[in-house]
Amino acid sequence: MAKTKPFENYVGEYEEWFNKFKFIYESELKAVNHFIPKDRKGIEIGIGTGRFAIPLGIREGVEPSESMREFSLKKGLKVYNGIAESLPLDNDSYDFILMVTTICFIDDVRKAFFEVKRVVKSGGYFIIGFIDKGSPLGKTYESFKNSDKFYNQATFYTADEVRLLLEETGFINIHFVQTIFGELSEIKSIQHYKSGYGEGGFVVIKAEK
Repeated sequence: MAKTKPFENYVGEYEEWFNKFKFIYESELKAVNHFIPKDRKGIEIGIGTGRFAIPLGIREGVEPSESMREFSLKKGLKVYNGIAESLPLDNDSYDFILMVTTICFIDDVRKAFFEVKRVVKSGGYFIIGFIDKGSPLGKTYESFKNSDKFYNQATFYTADEVRLLLEETGFINIHFVQTIFGELSEIKSIQHYKSGYGEGGFVVIKAEK
């Protein structure tokens, strides 16, 4: 069952996070954009309120939360009602598929990855942005998640765990970048990403079908 309850009830607080932590958001956006192919047809799974899709030029998404879906629809996005494990999309229909801070809320990540593989075109890309459980920041998130209204149902993954799932699903040519170095409260400017993982709290992976 999709973990949509907090996103149904706290859309305003969700949006406020991006304003409060503007430099973190901009840093994450910059890292994700590094892997986004230009002038290609893409879709975001777990599009939320369009915070990543819109600046990245993505006009379509899948979102199980009705409140989030309505928010994105009002922004002019095309949003399908559905979950990652059963995408309401045709085979081989997109050049790339994006997920940002979505995998931690998916019940069956392996099944979701197979669905992405079904929908993305041969030679296309699966791009995933997520909080790395193995990083210093990821360990902090793990420590307070039970008291957080958004993350209390989340299951965080390490970069190695996600890489292994991608390999098991049949994805190839896997690349990583990382960003968000240091404590969130101390980030006062946009950070640049760098390759690899293990230091940055936010990791982006690009894998090819």
